[in-house]
Amino acid sequence: MARKFKTMDGNNAAAYVSYAFTEVAGIYPITPSSPMADYVDQWSAQGLKNIFGTTVKVSEMQSEAGAAGTKIIKLI
Repeated sequence: MARKFKTMDGNNAAAYVSYAFTEVAGIYPITPSSPMADYVDQWSAQGLKNIFGTTVKVSEMQSEAGAAGTKIIKLI
């Protein structure tokens, strides 16, 4: 299999990897991490599949606590 190389900044790289390994994303856009939430939201809207072959479900939270709680609920 041929390798694919992509050039991206840290926000894009973090969003790319997290999108690939999750089924649900609780996002709360705040300034320095806003690009990550925006990338995930765009990819989901475009129907991009993760490594499990499904589109990530995105839920925009009203606070940072809600976004953090989403991750905890997902792990349980």
